[in-house]
Amino acid sequence: MAKAKDSAAMQRMFSNVRVCMKCNAKIRTNKPGKTKCRKCGSKSLRLKSKQMKAGAK
Repeated sequence: MAKAKDSAAMQRMFSNVRVCMKCNAKIRTNKPGKTKCRKCGSKSLRLKSKQMKAGAK
C-alpha cells in the first residue's frame, strides 16, 4: 500500500505545478501557455522539478 500513497502524493505535488523563473512563485494551472505569474506577472514558467529523497537512487 505504500506505493499507492507515494504515487498519489507525487501526483498531487507535481501535477500541473509551475514555478516562475523570475520570482520562484509556485502556480498550479492546467493552461501553461496562457498563464502568468500571480506575483510578478511574468509569463516565463517552468515545471516544478522532482526532488530526490536522501538514500534513493
